[in-house]
Amino acid sequence: MLTFLTGFIASVAHVVTGPDHLAAVTPLAIDSRKKSWIIGFSWGLGHTIGMLLIGLLFILFKKFLPIEGISKHSDTVIGFLLIGIGSWALLRTYRQHSHGNRPHAHFHNNPFLYAHIHKHSHKIGPIIDSKHDLNHGHVHFGEVKQNAFTALLIGIIHGFAGFSHLFALLPSLALPTIWSSFVYILSFALGTIFTMVVFAYILGLVAFQSVVKDKPKFLKWFTLSGALLAISIGILWIFHPF
Repeated sequence: MLTFLTGFIASVAHVVTGPDHLAAVTPLAIDSRKKSWIIGFSWGLGHTIGMLLIGLLFILFKKFLPIEGISKHSDTVIGFLLIGIGSWALLRTYRQHSHGNRPHAHFHNNPFLYAHIHKHSHKIGPIIDSKHDLNHGHVHFGEVKQNAFTALLIGIIHGFAGFSHLFALLPSLALPTIWSSFVYILSFALGTIFTMVVFAYILGLVAFQSVVKDKPKFLKWFTLSGALLAISIGILWIFHPF
């Protein structure tokens, strides 16, 4: 139990104290609103996979891997990745798109299965979809699915590129039994996913409530803040890595 708690607490500290972790998820979570927990889960899973991959490569090929080179350039990779995420969020915010003002159907199953037809007129990307979306605060499932897949890939790259992440798993190598090491790594993975799910859910909930309560200006600036945060952290990671 102590091993599990140690790994869990270590993972929470690892995620929370890494602004690059939080910045990577912020724009995608805000964009996904009520389904934002999926983004946190996807990133946490991807980050864990990436860390395990680089750890496995280190164990199998540590004599051949250019450790110093990887460590030196990993922060630069993360920096450009964060800038890309933030820039994507900015483009999504201001991109003009529409359905050509053509009517299309939405299906609901509450209180019974029915469909209604309405028009969409997207003016500022995901910020304001339509009067229907404004009242219901929903985001199309296809967008959430795309965001989740993006978060998974970002998490894998993030965990793999950050060679310093190996130090977070080093305590597992010092444990007396293989089972203890497995429990530590499992708890670390669960803690990483849990922390990101909570963080992403809070961001998405704020975005969702701003739509439901008809506060488009707040949502716009909230989205812009998340995008600028990612870009700022990315630039910082490139020129002044920690």
